[in-house]
Amino acid sequence: MKYFGTDGIRGKANVELDHDLAYRTGFALGTLLGEELGRRPLVFIGRDTRISGGMLEAALTAGLCNSGADVTALGVMPTPAVAWLTATGEADAGIVISASHNPFEDNGIKIFGGAGYKLTDREEERIEAMIDGHPGSEKTGAELGMVRPFRGGDPAADYVRHVADTAPCRLIGLRVAVDCANGAASATAEQLFRALGADAVIINREPDGVNINEGCGSTHIGGLQELMRTGRFAIGAAFDGDADRCLLVDETGEVIDGDHIIGILAEHMKNSGRLKGGVVGTILTNLGLHAFLEQRDIPIQSTQVGDRYVLEKMREQGWNIGGEQSGHVILSDFATTGDGQLTAVQVLCAMKLGGKTASELNRMMESFPQVSVNVPVDNRRKNEVASLPQVQAVAEEIRQTFGGAGRVVIRPSGTEPKVRVMVEGRDRELVGQLAQKAAQTVRRAVEQP
Repeated sequence: MKYFGTDGIRGKANVELDHDLAYRTGFALGTLLGEELGRRPLVFIGRDTRISGGMLEAALTAGLCNSGADVTALGVMPTPAVAWLTATGEADAGIVISASHNPFEDNGIKIFGGAGYKLTDREEERIEAMIDGHPGSEKTGAELGMVRPFRGGDPAADYVRHVADTAPCRLIGLRVAVDCANGAASATAEQLFRALGADAVIINREPDGVNINEGCGSTHIGGLQELMRTGRFAIGAAFDGDADRCLLVDETGEVIDGDHIIGILAEHMKNSGRLKGGVVGTILTNLGLHAFLEQRDIPIQSTQVGDRYVLEKMREQGWNIGGEQSGHVILSDFATTGDGQLTAVQVLCAMKLGGKTASELNRMMESFPQVSVNVPVDNRRKNEVASLPQVQAVAEEIRQTFGGAGRVVIRPSGTEPKVRVMVEGRDRELVGQLAQKAAQTVRRAVEQP
């Protein structure tokens, strides 16, 4: 598609994603909703803490109102909070203005339908067609949409109560370090962990518009690891800019990634009789998780990369846990999308109820060595790279080297101008060498005209 990637529309603010595109997106969405519903639609808008968020919110709001839709601005709000509020409230759609884990210069537009799920490819294609075609007329007079206040109190407090209510235990006596990435979790994390009785120290919670994800959060977790090595905390939790991801750090400073989190929760859910079916992962899910689940008679299925595809498979199978190594974990009994704070709460409860330390939980699963290299590639070319003959040749050479005991994945990023190379096997040194070889092949391929 021209505008939508694996996680909505994304690009540098006022470059690939400017106020005009935001306006046209809002107008297209509002027009389509009005046609389908036969009435005035209501759209919720939330955003993370990027400096460009207010500008894009104003443009989206203008487009929506000019299409005849009403808008409720939720302010700074985690992505999963907007999805949940949309699904449980009176909204017909929800929009999140965020570029997730990307640097502050980027921004994005994610759209949820009235049930709280991300749009299908077909729905996004319809919006794209209208963005470019801009059919329909802008409303006038009483047909114009209006900006309406949120009904029912404080949306952030409502979301915090929802997540707290999912916890099967209190967290009294548990000392936790929480990294908000100077992002959307800054608006909710302290209230959530306080509500559950945890002794929580909240860091990176002072956003200034440009420090989101800057040297902090789930994509820059080194600072939290150092804090954990002081011995003052039982576990640490790190979110990304819009708080739909969570990575954890155990008391020794070791990272508990998304695959380990899924393994911990799947076993806990099975033991407590709450697991429905099995686990949905992606083509990048570590082979160690496959082995861990197989030992426990828990089935696993894989999809292409992207939490939307994980959720589609979960809904198809009727399963209630899935996710990605990056920390997107979907617990569909409670949420319609990845939710970092919900994930953290569930793992902390598994830890407390099971009487195990974070490191004991982390060591239950052994990961295969896995090396990922990101190669910068222009958005206009990244989708063709994996099909280039020289890239296909090096991928096949790596597969032959492993002889079935490893794998290579070369794919375009759905959110950034990059091609991602991942190599996995049992021999760490060999894996690293082959990953660099594949990445170098990609670099040379894209340098050619």
